[in-house]
Amino acid sequence: MPEGTVETGGILDWLERAGQRPDGGLRFVDRAERATWFGWGEVRERALAVAGGLQALGIERGDRGDRVALVFPTGIDFFAGFFGALLAGAVPVPLYPPARLGRMEEYLRRTARMLERSGARLVLADSRLRRILGEAEARPGLGCRTVDDLPRGPARPVRTKASDLALIQFSSGTTVDPKPVALSHRALAAQTAILTGFFPDSPERRQSCVSWLPLYHDMGLIGCVFPALARDAALTLLGPELFVARPSLWLRTIASYRATISPAPNFAYELCLTRVPDADLEGVDLSGWRTALNGAESISPAVLRAFCARFARWGFRPEAMTPVYGLSEAALAVTFSDFDRPPRVARFDRDKLARESRAREAAEGREIVSVGRPVPGFRLRIVDPDLRDLRDLPAGAVGRVWIQGPSLMDGYLGDPEATASVLRDGWLDTGDLGFLYGCEGGELYLTGRARDVVILRGRNYAPEEIERAVEGVPGVRAGCAAAASWLPEDAPGEMLSLFVEASRQATAEELAALPDACREAVLGATGLAVDHLVVLAPGALPRTSSGKLRRGETLRLYLAGELAVPDPAPAPRLTGALA
Repeated sequence: MPEGTVETGGILDWLERAGQRPDGGLRFVDRAERATWFGWGEVRERALAVAGGLQALGIERGDRGDRVALVFPTGIDFFAGFFGALLAGAVPVPLYPPARLGRMEEYLRRTARMLERSGARLVLADSRLRRILGEAEARPGLGCRTVDDLPRGPARPVRTKASDLALIQFSSGTTVDPKPVALSHRALAAQTAILTGFFPDSPERRQSCVSWLPLYHDMGLIGCVFPALARDAALTLLGPELFVARPSLWLRTIASYRATISPAPNFAYELCLTRVPDADLEGVDLSGWRTALNGAESISPAVLRAFCARFARWGFRPEAMTPVYGLSEAALAVTFSDFDRPPRVARFDRDKLARESRAREAAEGREIVSVGRPVPGFRLRIVDPDLRDLRDLPAGAVGRVWIQGPSLMDGYLGDPEATASVLRDGWLDTGDLGFLYGCEGGELYLTGRARDVVILRGRNYAPEEIERAVEGVPGVRAGCAAAASWLPEDAPGEMLSLFVEASRQATAEELAALPDACREAVLGATGLAVDHLVVLAPGALPRTSSGKLRRGETLRLYLAGELAVPDPAPAPRLTGALA
């Protein structure tokens, strides 16, 4: 196991020990770059107060712990509620706060479903969100309260077993509704040990992290909070809404606090390229940023290169960019790229990938980023994409990615059928497609989601490559394109549909030229002809709580006439069921 690994204990043990170092705790940075500090000792005291209030309400450990849903923006109350629930013997269920007021009905419906599926007895929320959640259909037995509304009572911290349920985290739900992922204390401790093992402290510098990632998401909570708590280290946090409004705030905060680690999805690095003016980076030094983890969604080779090139001027090193792969069902990390080299990107023959599902390097092929090798304790298998044969496929063959490791979920809460469909003999079917390539067992290259694959004339294509082809087309909103294939009634074959959101700044001329410009861009980049192109209003594409596109849902909503289309045309009829 790598040096610096946290070998024993779990969340409550770390919380008990934390606070011994004066530089360990949580720092919250606001939009004016002002910081508010809470040492881990104070975090624990606030959590104990919440635990006492929860126990006075009747929250108890029960069979596997009462469930307490948490709906907070990034702030100290989330942590008081999260750790307070654990101290009381309950199981926290972090849920996302509303991001768009214009989609409040959809938000309330999805939140009601998640409350019902998690079996939450109580919702803790901040005062503003409490008023909004009062309109949700699901009403937990103990209602919705703020931290300050809890009754006062002495805390009686509950000791837990490694096998006890510790966290219910909803999967991103790119192809289906989010599922409640049940994670044990053992799984969270194992994943935290893996992560801390990669980043040992040194006498010269302690590791520190800056994150704007949502706290209801595994990359933000498990990937950033737990390692900082386990090490009694500093964690600096921004609200995700602050990053989206002003991406330079992320880079400035990394520089200000000399953070060594900061993770983000690919879209965040792209947003920095388009929305961070040079003037915002005056005096910024990114040379201390040793590990820029890039994961949680498809990784664009062009974005990697452009980010490294542009921000080299402020000290960013290409070796810091670290593509990774993980998923909520594994409690996060599955593979990491090497830390001592720039990202590895290779081109593979498009026709070979589409026709034979095999990887062969080619000078003009599709670019794919390696996401590295399994982290300690994890193993990978590549099996038949249609699951007709579960024997391992040879290196270079594209198939389903199966994983095995110490931090896998117990299953989907209350859904044995869904659990049995993905967990087989200790292996998890991730639903992702990819292949192993290179020496010493090979590195993992991902090609897409099994249920999102674009199938045209018997060949398989990755929707991400089609979507990236329209990046940069004048009038297209960055990162807002979704590709899907489907079979209309009485059609001779599958149709390729592409949905693109128009930029809010698009001119009338750009909007008029969009359909032809997008078709030409896709044809030039992939050789594919778009049969059906739909221009959507900004913000129309459905996404998960973590911002990932829902391609199947996009097509379903369009065919039902429920997408915001500036000049809607009659929707074609569809044969068969949509995934």
